[in-house]
Amino acid sequence: MKRFARLAVASALISVLASAFALTAAAARPTDDALALVPPDSVTAGMLRVADLRTSPLAARFFAEFDKATVDGDAAKFLAETGLHPIDDVDLVVFAAQAGPHGRPLVAFEGRFEPQRLAAAVASRGAQARTAPGGTYFLLKDAKHPEHKGDGAVAFVSDRLLVAGSEEAVVKALAARAAGGTGFTGGTGLGAQLDKVDRNASGWLLVDRTKLPEAKRSMTISGEGDAARNVIGAMNLVSTFTFQMTVKGDSIRLSGAGYSDDADTRDLLQDALRGVLAATRIASQEKPEVVSAIRKFKVETDRNAVTISGTLDGATIKSLSDAKARREKAAAAEKKAATQ
Repeated sequence: MKRFARLAVASALISVLASAFALTAAAARPTDDALALVPPDSVTAGMLRVADLRTSPLAARFFAEFDKATVDGDAAKFLAETGLHPIDDVDLVVFAAQAGPHGRPLVAFEGRFEPQRLAAAVASRGAQARTAPGGTYFLLKDAKHPEHKGDGAVAFVSDRLLVAGSEEAVVKALAARAAGGTGFTGGTGLGAQLDKVDRNASGWLLVDRTKLPEAKRSMTISGEGDAARNVIGAMNLVSTFTFQMTVKGDSIRLSGAGYSDDADTRDLLQDALRGVLAATRIASQEKPEVVSAIRKFKVETDRNAVTISGTLDGATIKSLSDAKARREKAAAAEKKAATQ
C-alpha cells in the first residue's frame, strides 16, 4: 500500500510539473496580438478595427481622402515598392502612450504584410537597422531635420504584425512579444480597466485620468463657456474615462464615460454634460442638422460612472457632412472674392 501511495504521489507530482512546464512554454510563446504589447503602465490605450470601417459606407469619404494623400510623391513610391495598401492590408490598430513629456508612444498594426520588402524600402530611405533582444528594428530619420538623430522606430515583426513608435517603446514591445505579452490583456496595470470598454467595439479609448495633469478650467469646448468649464472641472475628478464607437452599416454609435466612486462627482459630471448639450443646442439653432444630432444623445448615471451616448443614423451623418461641405464651399468663395 505504501508503494502504491508513493507511486500515486509521484504520478501527481509529475502531472503538476508537466502542467507547469506547459503553462510556462505557452506564456513564453511569441505573440502577434497587438493588444498584448501595450505597456501596463500606459496612461492611455486604444484600438481601432479598420476591418469594421472597410465594410461601412461611413468610411468611403475617409478612405477616398487617404487615397488622394498617397497618389503622388514618395508615399506612392513607398507603397508601390512594398506592395502595401493600408486600407486593405491593415485590419486592426492598437496605440498606447505612457506618462511623461514625450509619452513613449507605441502603435501596433495587425494585418497582412511583407516584412522583407518593407525593411528594404525603409533602409533605402536612410533608416538604420538595430538589433534588440526581441528582434530587429529600424531607427527612422527625422524628416524635418535630417541632420538630427530621429527617435522614431519601426519593426516589421512578422507577416501579421508591425510595431512603430519611439525607439524605447519599440524595443520594449519586441521583448514583450518574445515573452508572450506584457500582461496588459490579463489585467495588469491599465489592463485592469479593460472591462470598462467593449472589446468588440469598432474602436475604443481607455484613459487613466489619475496619471494626467489637470486640464485648465479656463479652456472651452465649442465656445460654450461655463458649461464646458464645468465639464472640464468634473473630468479632473474622475479616475478613468473611456470613449468607444461601434460602426454598423451606415450608422455609428458613440459613447463616453467618466468613472468615479464619489456620488457628488458623478452628479457634478452628469449636470455638466447635460449643460453642454443644452448650451450647444441653443448655440446651433441656425444649424438644424446639428440640433437634430445633439438630440440623439442622452446622459445617464449609475453607481460607477456617468455616460453620454447616442447613435447617429446614416441620414443624420449625411446631413452633417453635406452642411459642412456647403459651409466650406461658401467660405472658400468668400475668401476668393475678398482677394480679387
